[in-house]
Amino acid sequence: MSKPKACKICKAIHEGEKCPNCDSRESTESFKGRVIVLQPENSEIAKKLNIKSKGSFAIKTK
Repeated sequence: MSKPKACKICKAIHEGEKCPNCDSRESTESFKGRVIVLQPENSEIAKKLNIKSKGSFAIKTK
């Protein structure tokens, strides 16, 4: 099993080379914190982090 990566563009946490959320290949294994968003339209945290879809996201990427 590979180490999870966070996309530098949309901060989605994923495994593999390509981000399933935005199709970017700019990812890092160095990230801080994790937020799981279930209802982005009703979430204050999702609004503050500018998250528009469901999933697991990093709070901060390096």
